[in-house]
This record gives sequence, C-alpha cells and structure tokens, in this order.
Amino acid sequence: MDPSEVEFLGEKELVTIVPNFYFDTIHLISGSVGPFRAGLPVKVPIWLAVNLKQQQKCRIVTQEWMDADSLNETKEEEKLSKLFTKMPSNHYMDEAQLLLSIASDDIPNADTIRTAVKDIWDIRMSKLRTSIDAFVKSEGLHAKLDHLTAMEINSVRPLLPHALDQMLRIQTAGRVTQSQQSENTQ
Repeated sequence: MDPSEVEFLGEKELVTIVPNFYFDTIHLISGSVGPFRAGLPVKVPIWLAVNLKQQQKCRIVTQEWMDADSLNETKEEEKLSKLFTKMPSNHYMDEAQLLLSIASDDIPNADTIRTAVKDIWDIRMSKLRTSIDAFVKSEGLHAKLDHLTAMEINSVRPLLPHALDQMLRIQTAGRVTQSQQSENTQ
C-alpha cells in the first residue's frame, strides 16, 4: 500500500460540518449522509467535507482530538513512554494534513496543531526506527508493535523486508563459510 492508498482510507473517517445549504440525504455505498440543513451540524466523511469546503458550501468543525493542549499532552506522553501510545485517531496524520490544508481558517490554533502533529510523527518515527534497529540486531523472528497507525506502518514497510532479506543472506553466507572452514580443518 502506498501513502495515497492509506490517505484514501483516512478520508473515510467522519468529521462534523456545518453546511450553508439545504439538501436531502445522500445515499452512498458506505452509508447515508445528511440531510443537510443550513446551520445544523452533520457528520460526513472527510472526502465529502473537503469537497464541500472547496466549494465554500460548509464550515468544518474541528475534530475533538485536534486540540492544541491535548496534542501537546499526547506528545509529552509519547516522549516519556518507551512503547507506542495510543493515538487519538488511527489516521491522525492523514486527517490533520487534509483538514489543515483545506480548512485552516475553520480550525483555531491551526499552526500549533500542525506543529504538534508533526512533532508527534517525528517522535514516533524515531521510536519506530529504534525499535526496528533493536529487532534486526536481536535477530528476532517476529515483533509486536501496538498502537501504530497505517501510515506509520506503511512508512517502514518497504525497508523492513529488504533489511531482513539482507540479514538472511549474510547469515546464510556466514554458515556456509563456517561449514567450509570446519570441513577444511578435518
């Protein structure tokens, strides 16, 4: 899966909008949304919210988890914990990028939120690289990493199989060399 596919999955998350138009319920494959009444909040998928915002037909209500203070708390928890902490949303990075790029005028403290999300991402990526390094050095056969998001897993997925294949080749070559040396000494 590439990042655009992960983002596509994130766009299915629901967000609250306040429409400035009237329209009946829309029946989508994923479910029905609406009815749309001007001034009354309604939950819609992010992709629809972005589309309506681009047409200036709604205002996007800030996600509950997109609060600068709670994101900074999450950042501190992530810094202090050796393990990955549970994120406020499984698509926090995708949602933040989409909503902050389209609706930063609707989101209070957009720059602070953008910075906090980026800091959390950086901390988690550093922790993930460290975990992978320790896993590879320990020559483990499997690992359990709780609370990773799809985008985080996707960011290291191309690297990990390649690294493990290289390690296997090195180990196999080492065993062959050892067996040849022991045959020569006998």
